[in-house]
Amino acid sequence: MTQQPVIFIDGEAGTTGLGIRDRLSALPVRIHSVDPAHRKDPAARKDAMAEADLVVLCLPDDASREAVTIAETLGQNAPRLLDASTAFRTAPGWVYGFPELSPAQSEAIQGAPRVSNPGCYPTGAIALLRPLIDAGIMEPHYPVCINAVSGYSGGGRAMIEAHTRDGGPAFELYGLGLEHKHVPEIHLHAGLTRRPVFVPSVGHFAQGMIVSIPLHLDDLNGGVTGDDLHTALAGRYAGQDRVHVLAAEPKLSAEALAGRDTMELRVHGNPHSRQAVLTARLDNLGKGASGAALQNIALMLGLPQA
Repeated sequence: MTQQPVIFIDGEAGTTGLGIRDRLSALPVRIHSVDPAHRKDPAARKDAMAEADLVVLCLPDDASREAVTIAETLGQNAPRLLDASTAFRTAPGWVYGFPELSPAQSEAIQGAPRVSNPGCYPTGAIALLRPLIDAGIMEPHYPVCINAVSGYSGGGRAMIEAHTRDGGPAFELYGLGLEHKHVPEIHLHAGLTRRPVFVPSVGHFAQGMIVSIPLHLDDLNGGVTGDDLHTALAGRYAGQDRVHVLAAEPKLSAEALAGRDTMELRVHGNPHSRQAVLTARLDNLGKGASGAALQNIALMLGLPQA
């Protein structure tokens, strides 16, 4: 019998780590853990990395960089790495872990020693923008504005506590300094040459997300219609089991995909005004985090997709 690959989740007690650990029950792998009393001990973590075929980093950015340094001390015995932080999503030498990014991306992930798991907001934004730019419908310098709303579960302990106590906020805009950490990731992997405007928000619900991008059709190439945009997206994601291009709806609930690892893309167009709104709906903890990590883990280890 073939030995099961070993996975060490560095930071398994956090929201993303717990989500990945729970999902790993669907894959034929063995999870190697560190005694909770030693989870921050560099020596214990190094020993765990030495035992693993793949290390999944579910840590803050600086801690992820430290973990990579620890892994590098193992030299030829260093494990492959999947990082869930923001630290390496635009870094040279790391493959971006969005398998649907291009026809060749899954193969690149399969063979990569280091993979960066995408952010939740960028997953939706890049999925909508990249096919239009690749098809020549949208110029890379198009002035993109991205609006998004997420459940509070992805915002860390302070945000979760604020929303779960009595009288928590109903809705909040944030990142209004226009320096959100996901902007460089969207800018690079969507194929944009002009920095996008990104306005995130959080609603008073635990899980779910909608990313929306308004467009003036006359500013795109070729006199396109909303149907043309739908066709471009549908063509890119044909045959994908996690990204679905669906018909427009008059309204969308951000919570509809909570607990699922899929994403829905739509084009809501008005032929009279020559305007459209692109939307991506996903679970911020699913396809936007732990679900995406499970997809990458299966690719990196050559396992059937769960």
